[in-house]
Amino acid sequence: MKEFDRLVEIIGKLRDPEKGCPWDIKQTHESLIPNFIEELYESIEAIENKNYEHLAEELGDILLHIIMQTQIAKENNRFELEDILKKINDKLIRRHPHVFGNGECDNADKVKMNWERIKFEEKKHSRFSAIDGIPRTMPALIIAQRMQEKAASVGFDWPNVLPAIEKLKEETHEFEEAFTNNNTEEMQNELGDILFSIVNISRKLGFDTESALKRTIKKFETRFRKIEEHFRKNGKNMFESSLEKLDEIWDIAKKNE
Repeated sequence: MKEFDRLVEIIGKLRDPEKGCPWDIKQTHESLIPNFIEELYESIEAIENKNYEHLAEELGDILLHIIMQTQIAKENNRFELEDILKKINDKLIRRHPHVFGNGECDNADKVKMNWERIKFEEKKHSRFSAIDGIPRTMPALIIAQRMQEKAASVGFDWPNVLPAIEKLKEETHEFEEAFTNNNTEEMQNELGDILFSIVNISRKLGFDTESALKRTIKKFETRFRKIEEHFRKNGKNMFESSLEKLDEIWDIAKKNE
């Protein structure tokens, strides 16, 4: 692709030791990590906001980081762009035997399970558990969902969502017992179990738990700002209001959505 080749050429010039950009020349694999993460989150935000023009821009920024990382690796004789492309192409073919081979998968869930099984087989000499390979720097909800998905790939999973719902009820009851007994440590443990159970229900229903929680956060933020707006318009102090009044305005904001 003409523009892709142009980008590679531009990055090469920016990294030129004699004629390049001082900032770009200074960068290392490690120094680029914060910006790399920021660009990824900005892309996610664009997707969630359905702002596709912004998404195109942010994906370009991610691609910039990929080429920059590749250029740094090339300069240090670690790997080149061709190595990256070969690895991902070979991986996609290996993990889609139902497309490129004689395998069969008639739905998305089976495809995902098959992917995890093939992946585990490929990495069996470096990973000793089916749930290895999950970056612990990710948000806890994402870690929980990925761990459950990996466990499901070896058959450790309920056949449908109903047992998962019953498990949530069980964990909620155990939390109530810990609360009644004022057992702080057990309360925290049971809250963790409740969250893990909710992630499992979300996963069984085909939802992304992190995205679902973000939707609720956004909804809460919108309604809360409506409450603040109400007090500003009426020249009153929100901090002096009663909970009942705040709830009343909350309900109005909810109905007007």
